[in-house]
Amino acid sequence: MSYPPPANDPYQGQVPPQPYGQSPYGQPAAAYASWGTRFGAYLVDGLITVPFVIIAVVLGMGTDDAGLPTINAFYYIGILGAVVVSGYNRWFLAGKTGQTWGRKALGIRLVSEATGQPIGAGNAFVRDLAHIVDSLACYIGWLFPLWDAKKQTFADKIVKTLVVR
Repeated sequence: MSYPPPANDPYQGQVPPQPYGQSPYGQPAAAYASWGTRFGAYLVDGLITVPFVIIAVVLGMGTDDAGLPTINAFYYIGILGAVVVSGYNRWFLAGKTGQTWGRKALGIRLVSEATGQPIGAGNAFVRDLAHIVDSLACYIGWLFPLWDAKKQTFADKIVKTLVVR
């Protein structure tokens, strides 16, 4: 008994396609924010506290009967308002969303170098404290983003953060 020859299989002899390569972890890298954009955002954040300081000085400073300068409750209320608003903006908002009002206006974010996510209020506070290091040697740390590959200040390097667009 003889069998008929096998039918021609159109897929015979073809090699299966190669599997896709493994995707990289995390989000795609974002562009680093320029020094000018960072400076502009810092200025906007600073301007937010100006009305509170003006209230403190205008309403809080006075003179006594002898013409000597005095300070009243409005001074302390104005300064407290400036600290609360600035703290909310620079520590809470920056920690939770990565953006202060100034950064949001200029389209940049503060993120962790390791995760690409906002850093939390505590780390945002520590980063602001670390800016003392930026100011130690003639403020060179503030200028460091002009030539650093990741555009980081010394404080960014200490806390391991990036400012991205």
